[in-house]
Amino acid sequence: MNADHELYHNEERAKRLSMAPVHALDRYYLGITILVTIGYQLLGFAIAWTLQFDKITDFTGGSNFFLLALLTLLIGNTFYARNIVASVLVMVWATRLAGFLLFRVLKTGSDKRFDDIRSHFFKFLGFWVGQIVWVWVVSLPVTILNSPAVSDPRYGGSNPKFGTSRDIAGIVLWTLGWAVESIADAQKFYYKSTNPPKNRPITYGLWAWSRHPPYFGEMMCWWGIWILTISPSTNGSLRGGAQAAQYGAVVSPLLTMLLLMFASGIPTAEKPQARKFYLMSNGADVEDQDKAVWPAYKEYLASTSILIPIPPALYRPLPTFVKRTILLDFPFYQFDEGKDGKTAREEQRDGHAE
Repeated sequence: MNADHELYHNEERAKRLSMAPVHALDRYYLGITILVTIGYQLLGFAIAWTLQFDKITDFTGGSNFFLLALLTLLIGNTFYARNIVASVLVMVWATRLAGFLLFRVLKTGSDKRFDDIRSHFFKFLGFWVGQIVWVWVVSLPVTILNSPAVSDPRYGGSNPKFGTSRDIAGIVLWTLGWAVESIADAQKFYYKSTNPPKNRPITYGLWAWSRHPPYFGEMMCWWGIWILTISPSTNGSLRGGAQAAQYGAVVSPLLTMLLLMFASGIPTAEKPQARKFYLMSNGADVEDQDKAVWPAYKEYLASTSILIPIPPALYRPLPTFVKRTILLDFPFYQFDEGKDGKTAREEQRDGHAE
């Protein structure tokens, strides 16, 4: 009997040890995830720089999200419903993004964004450093949720029953955002494959209601993930540093918005596209049939929401003040026909002269 009793306790002890989480560097897996991200991105940079190609650049960024979500779920051993759902949603988002961007660059052969920096070591490295920051910060909600200090009651965490109002709201918001982002990307890719006319913007599908629907969808996804992950703080017993870490993870959707609205998203698309259509009507050697391109494009801008999908019939009559503030079509996105137009014509003329 004593032997059986000892065997039972040994089995139970082994089971507990096998289920124990990994405690690495800090309570919230911030250190281990930044080290993994740095290593993964620098490996990608080394390959891209050595081979001087763009095939893995965006794929490395998207797949890094998948890696961090899976890693923290496994080492945290926090296999609760909320943790599994949040991690899976991030992995689904990352798989679609990485897969789509890899497919697109394989079809096109290269990425024009890197034409001016691909051969400059420090400029190219700077992009990858930015990608490290992007991946690590935006992954914070699921990284922190998967840490035992937040989700495991045995280590001071809290795991309220799955199905809170925030769980539901987060999943709904993510689902809508993922659908918008996925559908818009597919519609644009299909539209471009049909060899459309180059003298007018895309107004196919969701693009008839928004000039940048994928950006809107991505913002919704990450607000959804953050809302989904904070129930241990809002509905559980989490307090102190763990609660502060969860609320602090709001930097994830905020950084997503800042990047898409003020850095690598809308600003890199709005003025360059407007410049292209402006020069079609006002540049050198303008054909008669192209003189109407710029007026038509201005009508498109007045009728199509910059971000939030809104039917043109509802958007067009709204006051300019509402569009420039509440609906986020800020003045600095606008192509000024006087200042920007003059610069564009001069650059085109200098290009022709060369």
